[in-house]
Amino acid sequence: MKVKISNPLIYIFGALGGLLFGYDTGVISGAILFIQKQMHLDSWQQGWVVSAVLLGAVLGAAIIGPMSDKYGRKKLVMLSSIIFFIGALGSAFSPEFWTLIISRIVLGMAVGASSALIPTYLAELSPAEKRGSMSSLFQLMVMTGILIAYITNYSFSGLYTGWRWMLGFASIPAAVLFLGSIILPESPRFLVKDGRTDEARDILYQMNKNDADIVNTELDQIKRQAKIKSGGIKELFGKLVRPALIIGIGLAIFQQVMGCNTVLYYAPTIFTDVGFGVQAALLAHIGIGIFNVIVTAVAVVIMDKVDRKKMLIYGGIGMGISLLVMSFSMKFSSGSFTASIVCVIALTVYIAFFSATWGPVMWVMIGEVFPLNIRGLGNSFSSVINWGANMVVSLTFPPLLNFFGTGSLFIGYGVICFVAIWFVHYKVFETRNRSLEEIENTLRKRVSDTEQEFITGK
Repeated sequence: MKVKISNPLIYIFGALGGLLFGYDTGVISGAILFIQKQMHLDSWQQGWVVSAVLLGAVLGAAIIGPMSDKYGRKKLVMLSSIIFFIGALGSAFSPEFWTLIISRIVLGMAVGASSALIPTYLAELSPAEKRGSMSSLFQLMVMTGILIAYITNYSFSGLYTGWRWMLGFASIPAAVLFLGSIILPESPRFLVKDGRTDEARDILYQMNKNDADIVNTELDQIKRQAKIKSGGIKELFGKLVRPALIIGIGLAIFQQVMGCNTVLYYAPTIFTDVGFGVQAALLAHIGIGIFNVIVTAVAVVIMDKVDRKKMLIYGGIGMGISLLVMSFSMKFSSGSFTASIVCVIALTVYIAFFSATWGPVMWVMIGEVFPLNIRGLGNSFSSVINWGANMVVSLTFPPLLNFFGTGSLFIGYGVICFVAIWFVHYKVFETRNRSLEEIENTLRKRVSDTEQEFITGK
C-alpha cells in the first residue's frame, strides 16, 4: 500500500537536499581552522580541503543530474541522500589529508546532484501559480543549512575533535532525506514519459487539490510534450533550447561572479578587516545566517506575486549599490569606527537583496525554462556552470583580496551586478504564472518567429 503524505511535507522533504547543500558548503569555514592545526596543512592543502566539495559538485551535477531523465527524479534524490551520508561520515572519520579530500569530493557530488535535481523536482510537482514559492524552498533550505553550519561551528569550537563533529553532523539530515524520499511521489512528468499515466494523474490530483479541470488540462499538455524524444547534447545546443540555455548559463554565472559566496564564506574575514575581533566576527557571521534565512523566507512568500525579471533587476541594483557603498567606505575612511558600521550595514543590505532575489530566483528559473525532453540535462549543465563559477570565485578571492585590497575588489563585483542587470533585461523572458508546457511553447514560438524573420527579411 502506498503511503500518501501532505503537500507541505512533500515540498519540505523534496527541498531537504538544499539544507545539506548549504550545511556542507558552509561548515568548512569553521572546521578548516581546526583541521589545519591537527593535520598540519599548508596553504595549498587548506585550499583543497575547502574546494574539494566544489570539485565534487561539478562532477555530481554533470554525472548524476542527467541520469534523472532516464531513472526518475525520486530515485536520484534517494541516491544523493546515500552519497551525502557516506561523504559526511567519511569526512568526519578521515585519518589523514587524502582520505579527507576524497570524502569531501564524494560529498560534493551529492551537493552538485541535489542542485541539479531538486529545483527540477519541485518545479515539476508544483502548480503553476505556486511553482516559484515551492521551488524557492530549495534556496530557503540552503540558507537554513548555512545557518546551522555556522551555529554548529561555534558550538563545537571548544572540542579538540570538534571539526569531526562539525563535518559528521550532516549525516543526520542525510538519513532523514533518505527516509523521506522513500515516500515522496515521483515527478508526474517523468511518469508520463515512462508510460505510467495513471500514477501521474493521481499525483496531479493530489498536488492540485483534486481540481479535475486543471489536472486534465495539465495532463494533456504533458502527454503532448512527452511524445517528443528525449534529447542529448546536440539538442541542448540546438535552436529550440538556445534561449533557455543562454538564460541558464547567464544566470548561473552571474549569481556567482556578483560576489555572493565571497560574502557568505568570507564575512568573518571582512569583519576583522574593518576592525572587529575574531569572536565578534564569528557571532556576526551567525547573525548574517539568521538574517539570510529570514529574508529568504520572505522571498518564498513573494516569489509568485512579483515577476521573476523584476526581482532579478531590482536585486541587481540593490546589490550593486550596496557593494559600491561598502567598497568606498572601506577604501577612503581609514578604518574608522564609522566606516566599520557603514560596511556592516552595506554588507547586510547586499545579503538582503541577494537572498530575496538572485539566490532563489536563479534556481527557480533553471528548473522552469528548459523543455521536458531536455530538462534534466539542461538543469545539470546550468548547475555545472554555476559550481564551476563558484569554484573559480572562491579560489581567486583570497589572492585577489591580497592584491587589490577589500575596498577595490568589491568595486569590481559591484560593476558586475550592473552588467547582470543588462543581461536580464535583454536575454531573460518571464516565467511567472505560466505552466512548464506554456514556457516550452514560448521557446518553440521564438524559433518559428526567428525563422520567419529570416525568410521575410523583416
